[in-house]
Amino acid sequence: MTFSFQPATREQAKARIALQGPGGSGKTKSALRIAEGLTQGGTIGVVDTERGSALKYAPVPGRPDLGGHTFGHLPLAVCSPENLIAAVAAAEQARVAVLIIDSWSHFWAGKGGLLARVDQESKKPGHFGGSYTAWAPVNELEQNMLDALLGFPGHVIVTMRTKNDYEMEGKKVTKIGVKTVQREGAEYEVDVVIDMIEGVGTVTKTRYEPLNGLTVHHPGEDLAETILEQLGQGVDPVQQILNELFADGMTYQGALELHARAKQRSLLDVEAARPGTGEVSTLGELIVGHGTALKPTAVPAAASASEPPREAPAAARPEPGRTVAEPAPATAPQMRRIHAVLNEVGIRDRDERHTILGALIGRPISSANELTKHDAGEVIESLEAALAQPDPGEDLRRTARNISAAA
Repeated sequence: MTFSFQPATREQAKARIALQGPGGSGKTKSALRIAEGLTQGGTIGVVDTERGSALKYAPVPGRPDLGGHTFGHLPLAVCSPENLIAAVAAAEQARVAVLIIDSWSHFWAGKGGLLARVDQESKKPGHFGGSYTAWAPVNELEQNMLDALLGFPGHVIVTMRTKNDYEMEGKKVTKIGVKTVQREGAEYEVDVVIDMIEGVGTVTKTRYEPLNGLTVHHPGEDLAETILEQLGQGVDPVQQILNELFADGMTYQGALELHARAKQRSLLDVEAARPGTGEVSTLGELIVGHGTALKPTAVPAAASASEPPREAPAAARPEPGRTVAEPAPATAPQMRRIHAVLNEVGIRDRDERHTILGALIGRPISSANELTKHDAGEVIESLEAALAQPDPGEDLRRTARNISAAA
């Protein structure tokens, strides 16, 4: 076998976040608030082991005044490694953008959890060595569970319970702090750990410098945007290929090479937004369509986007399960493009972003998650036009002011 080193890049890594604290400290609510900031037009899925406690934060039909968070709900009564692996697979199949495990502690100390499995293994006929030797098969199960969870293609947020920790010296018992209900060292599996106390979150471990020591009341969209900005500093492989594809001087042969590169990296079926219009299709379809337009002669029709450039389909695929009356939300590629351009032109304040986005679509918004797919297309078109100006940021601010004044 031949080994070789390749140039390292941070290619749109996904967030891995843990919120830990005692019952009632605000873990579930904060997880949903952070997830809403991370979705960028995608969906949220909650694996609920807390007897349906997450449902308390869901919307009430016919009562929008009561607020609530929109998410897919999957209750689990038996918190076995196999069930979590199956739940993660279901979330991936449903193309969930942010997966919340509430609570991860139950897969350690709950019904069917790892500790229960060790006890079960130690009591099997013919087993010797007690719980110590029973850990061998359970360790393998835990690793499979971690592989599935950390390998999930979207963002992951887990909540963990904490309990008081004590130390005994002789007959004296001393409280020495709090202990997380999970295997020791579980915090090393995630990028950010937030300790929750009465709705206040303190970042106690992070790989993102701007979050070091941060304390915030009810963590939510602001914290999510900071994390997304840190993740966005890497190279988005899809956006990189799109930039090359639509750059001046691109040729048919160049499109063929981009198609081969995208295929090699399994990116052909990834959703992507066409620069300038925001129209969403797959990366393979965009390469095919643009590559075909660059060739002076006709190109034989290809069977799928896994083959070299051909005529692109006339319209993007319809979104399953949506009616005409229900506008589709902005897609993840659209939201990534909007976020990237606003960062590029120096518009990073959340309120200012919402003001500008609201002006561009003709209605006020309090969150970028309110953008529809059509809205996002219009916004991207305006942002692309602004990038052609000497000072894109000031051009967008001036446009927003003029639209607001006219209204």
